[in-house]
Amino acid sequence: MVNVNTLVKGAKTLNIDLTDRQIEEFILYKNILKDWNQKINITSITDDEEIDIKHFIDSLTPLKVKLFKKGAKVIDIGTGGGFPGIPLKIVRKDLNIVLLDSLNKRIRFLDEVISQLNLKNIIAVHGRAEELSRNKKHREKYDIAISRAVASLNTLSEYSLPFVKVGGYFISMKGPDFTEELEEAEKGIKILGGRIKDTELITLPESDITHSLIIIEKIKETPTKYPRGGGKPKKNPL
Repeated sequence: MVNVNTLVKGAKTLNIDLTDRQIEEFILYKNILKDWNQKINITSITDDEEIDIKHFIDSLTPLKVKLFKKGAKVIDIGTGGGFPGIPLKIVRKDLNIVLLDSLNKRIRFLDEVISQLNLKNIIAVHGRAEELSRNKKHREKYDIAISRAVASLNTLSEYSLPFVKVGGYFISMKGPDFTEELEEAEKGIKILGGRIKDTELITLPESDITHSLIIIEKIKETPTKYPRGGGKPKKNPL
């Protein structure tokens, strides 16, 4: 019998009561993740309980901020193994989610998860954020852009805010020490049409790990010259 206590209790702490079907989906997701991880490097976290806490529960923490309205269009930038996008989809079937990653082998893994879990209105897209956000189908079309990627906030904002429609939000999932990053990113966020709305520190249930959510509201359109190409957002942040 698979021990799902950590997952169930952790979700409950976030006011999420997982159904039997959702629990089964998380178990299947974890099994596919561990299986594929032996072939390609998706995650360095392989312990069952650690996956539950550091991937699954962590991915659900953004639901605490109550910004995901029914049927919202969400893009998960640099999704990697599908975090936070797939756990959000498991819990909120109404969301329309795009998982964006620049590595094709990860996309194949994500397609497999989506297929096996029979998830609807979620797709994995192979591409780079700075190119896809210039595409009319994607530019300023999302209610929420979210990222758990490891780039600095000033770089991530340039990759993410062009996807967000005016009135929408970019949620950056970070570690506990974000004050300096926030100060460095403030000017760039303003240039890109955003403003820092809120920050929230969250201790992950069933652990002593503290993470933060940085919430940036899109208040005006992003100037057409952003995002810059050629790796500039990383090499020379705004």
